[in-house]
Amino acid sequence: MDVDREGIAAAAAVIAPHIRRTPAIDLDGVTLKLELVQHAGSFKTRGAFANLLLREMSAAGVVAASGGNHGGAIAYAAQKLGRPAKIFVPSYASPAKVERIRDYGADLVLCDSIGEVFAGAEAWAASTGAVYVHPFDQIETMCGAGTVALELEQQAPGLDTVLVAVGGGGLIAGVGAWYGGATRVIGVEPETAATLYRAFEAGGPVDVPGSGYAQDSLAPPRVGARVYPIARRYVERVVLVTDDAIREAQRRLWSAARIVAEAGGSAALAALVSGRYVPAAGERVGVVVSGGNTVAVNFQ
Repeated sequence: MDVDREGIAAAAAVIAPHIRRTPAIDLDGVTLKLELVQHAGSFKTRGAFANLLLREMSAAGVVAASGGNHGGAIAYAAQKLGRPAKIFVPSYASPAKVERIRDYGADLVLCDSIGEVFAGAEAWAASTGAVYVHPFDQIETMCGAGTVALELEQQAPGLDTVLVAVGGGGLIAGVGAWYGGATRVIGVEPETAATLYRAFEAGGPVDVPGSGYAQDSLAPPRVGARVYPIARRYVERVVLVTDDAIREAQRRLWSAARIVAEAGGSAALAALVSGRYVPAAGERVGVVVSGGNTVAVNFQ
């Protein structure tokens, strides 16, 4: 399987019985793809099922390293398919995401740092034979994520541009591979966690310290090595947004459509709200609202 339209279509056929076809709505002339209403609260569920259904499984089950959403998605998919799951997450993960993982019955391990999260998951896979499901740098993960674009193209044909938030890059790699250059794909990252932005500057993945409001979903140590060449080929550029812009995007989603999105899920819209991306006259823009796992937020 390759990360291309054929691979994404194949993943879509396999995961279709297990995921929601999430809605796309118009908000002030912008098309929002509402992945926050996906099972387990984010687009990550698509990649989770793609891995568990397309890869050979082990009696030891699956193991994942996650800032929160990927872990919840793996825990959900594992529960539905009857597989044991062990999930490593950082101690700063959103309580809403930690609660989801526990509710789905996975064995949860809290770590002091994101580095320890990845090291712990990899060590568990090596010692037990559990299948390690990478949150972004895995072909099945990217193909599953790319099914977001497959649906969006059907729901809103003819978009000129799609804005996608970037953490490790699995979602934007999948979206870019699906559109294949026919639609402009723009990455959006927090200024405090600019993994793909710095990789583009450096000519390859580099370590980037991550922090800020969306740290639990958009601040991995670096963009994926498999992700990078796909993103380099299909992503036109990356724009950076502030934490305040992300908060304003959350407020805008709530005030205009009563949508409660998490920080990472709102980051792509923040590029429009803040003017970091300004569409041309008549440009048709889509935005992926990628997740909704958050505790109550004061939008006043």
